[in-house]
Amino acid sequence: MSGSKCTRLSGPLVKQLLDSVDSILFDCDGVIWRGDQAIPGASQVINLLKEKGKKVFFVTNNSTKTRKMYADKMTTLGFNVKEDEVFGTAYCSAVYLKTVCKLEGKVYLIGGNALKQELEAVGIQQTGVGPDLITGKQIDWANVPLDPEVKAVLVGFDEHFSYMKLNRALQYLTQPDCLFVGTNTDTRLPLEGGKAVPGTGCLLKAVETAAQRQAHTVGKPNNYMFDCVASQFGIERERCLMVGDRLDTDIKLGSNCGLKTLLTLTGVSTMADADAHQKSGCVEKQGMVPDYYVESIADLLPALQG
Repeated sequence: MSGSKCTRLSGPLVKQLLDSVDSILFDCDGVIWRGDQAIPGASQVINLLKEKGKKVFFVTNNSTKTRKMYADKMTTLGFNVKEDEVFGTAYCSAVYLKTVCKLEGKVYLIGGNALKQELEAVGIQQTGVGPDLITGKQIDWANVPLDPEVKAVLVGFDEHFSYMKLNRALQYLTQPDCLFVGTNTDTRLPLEGGKAVPGTGCLLKAVETAAQRQAHTVGKPNNYMFDCVASQFGIERERCLMVGDRLDTDIKLGSNCGLKTLLTLTGVSTMADADAHQKSGCVEKQGMVPDYYVESIADLLPALQG
């Protein structure tokens, strides 16, 4: 294996890398699809990896879909995928609250229906989904009715995020025994055509600022995302590859967990970003430099078809 960072993955090196791993984690948007279109060649790569006995998993910070919704989308796009191979932050947050926090009580949820469904699937009740309109005066807001059974606040992506939701989260979080969890810290959601909209990280930062508390986040680059997969499928770190399009989430997760890392240039981060991190002299930024890069994961096809 090449000892240097940021090596272009091509020729015999592709087979050498694939032979050195048993499990591969793929980010989704920007790696295997963009919007509603599969990256050309991506489904063939995934399906051939599985045919050759590799364990393949999908890890995404997007909390707006359940794992079943993701599996259905991938199947429609031609991917051979099972629901239990998908690890989104909606599912991982529910598992974290249930198994790590051993939550006894309800969740106040800033999030959508996918988060609600994944919480309920592990037996956790929630309150908060949908609009929360403001009424009354400031003293009324400070004394807003609270559900006494709520023992945790979970912040994910919520298109109905509002001042009253922010206020209600604050009131719950003034209770010191109330758990505080966020799905992820991505501040922008990139869209086609170079556009972007605010991401979950913006909502989470607002709640953290109001509550004067820091949330525990389960999404990439937090180790829990990998731990969640590894605990269920017995993955060996040293024989696992993380493939992603973002240096600050995907590649950093791989570095944090001791995995091999591969950047694909079909999404957010560029080689200029990786080069800047490598030359920065900053330990944290150098942890975002991938071991390898490809233009697209379709670059793996020749080695898999050979």
